[in-house]
Amino acid sequence: MSGPMDLEPRTGGQHDTLALRLAAPVARTPRRHLADASTLTLRLPGHGPDEAAVSLLAAELADRVGPAVHPYEVAALLEADGLSADTIRRRYGHPDIFSLAAALYERVPRVFPEPPRTPDPWRPDTVRCLLRGVLFALPALAYLLTAPLWHPGRDAAPLLVAGVVSWAWGQALGHRAYLRMAVGGREAARTLLYGAPLGAALATAAAAGSALAGSAGAGPLVWAAAAQSLYLAAAGVLLVLGREWLLLAALGPLCAGAAALPWYEPGPLLRTGLPALALAGALAAAGWALRAGLTAPAAPADQGTRPALLRSLPYGLFGLGAAVLVLVEGRREPYAVVVLTLSMGPAEWLLYRFRGLALAALGRSATPTGFLLRSAGVLALCLLAYTLPLVPAALLTGGGPAALPLLAATLWTALLLQAFGAAWPPALLCLTAAAGAALADLLGLAAGPVALPAYCGAAALCLAGFALRLLGRPAPHT
Repeated sequence: MSGPMDLEPRTGGQHDTLALRLAAPVARTPRRHLADASTLTLRLPGHGPDEAAVSLLAAELADRVGPAVHPYEVAALLEADGLSADTIRRRYGHPDIFSLAAALYERVPRVFPEPPRTPDPWRPDTVRCLLRGVLFALPALAYLLTAPLWHPGRDAAPLLVAGVVSWAWGQALGHRAYLRMAVGGREAARTLLYGAPLGAALATAAAAGSALAGSAGAGPLVWAAAAQSLYLAAAGVLLVLGREWLLLAALGPLCAGAAALPWYEPGPLLRTGLPALALAGALAAAGWALRAGLTAPAAPADQGTRPALLRSLPYGLFGLGAAVLVLVEGRREPYAVVVLTLSMGPAEWLLYRFRGLALAALGRSATPTGFLLRSAGVLALCLLAYTLPLVPAALLTGGGPAALPLLAATLWTALLLQAFGAAWPPALLCLTAAAGAALADLLGLAAGPVALPAYCGAAALCLAGFALRLLGRPAPHT
């Protein structure tokens, strides 16, 4: 049976009368009057629906009956209002609630109002996003302060190697810490407590190997790489735990020293002392934040299962590929890298906005195709909002108009996919683009200057197509 049976009484004229036939006609009645004499007809007074009362009820309930898609919804509404069967028969002349509901459903035109607006659950914290972008760029002031004390062209390799290792390790450690944070703050703090020093040690060891292989004065370079690795580890801890303002306070001496450079020569002591003071402040702030996290209550035993280490591997590989791509760009246009670093704040803001706009598009779409088109529009809007301002910025820094925006588009789309749990495609595409651009740059090929834009453009196109295929469906947004 595909539906309920129609058990409603008919409303034809035969239900308005009650006919009684006599057992035998009266003998002396003429034949032409036999039918009238043998049948007694009683008409029921007031039988049938009261159209005026039903119309009045329809007017009263129009705003609630209009959105109904079936008379049974109207019946449920009448039942919820406490309308009894006796009232339905006496006041409205209908035999039951379903008959009255069908009459109301026919009288009221169908209306389907838009659902009320709900608060955006992905509304970004603008100040926090901008602050994080500034915090990504401020450590570069240490290189500005110490520039007279070392030779960038000769001594930069160990620092770059340490930076690449720290970036890759930090991405993987951050992902694992966020996974543990879903269990509890104490578990995330323990992950950072063990992982951050280990990452700093690995980065320092890599820098030491690079320094010993290429420079006679390896000692100062190893110490500088160790300081850089320790700062990146401490900064990663503070950013994961949401302590951006503590990190900004720790960088105060560095900012003050760099701001005084146009008017004051600090000398070697202050040039090395101020970055060391900023490093000490970042380490102290990270230790305080970890201590506060470790004092949180432990998670229940049944929720303390540690995720597999391989789950964080693609995030580390993405960090490695991204670091190499930025390094290739920095070899040609160092100031473009500063612009890219500052743009990470707006990039994070746009990641939140994409999720909010996509959720709003889902509420306005009636078909899967409509949502796919709206998702494509949201993705294009966010990419243009992020990359278009970088074109004049790249020109102002002396670079080409293509490399920096395409690199930024690659990184932003990869981060968007990671936010939705798709980690391997961004990792593999970024690694492929980084390998191609780095080989063309190191080998001095003729296509070296255009290798980075070409590889980043291809990677960004593939990532955008994958993002549209994944995020053009409603499931990832619910």
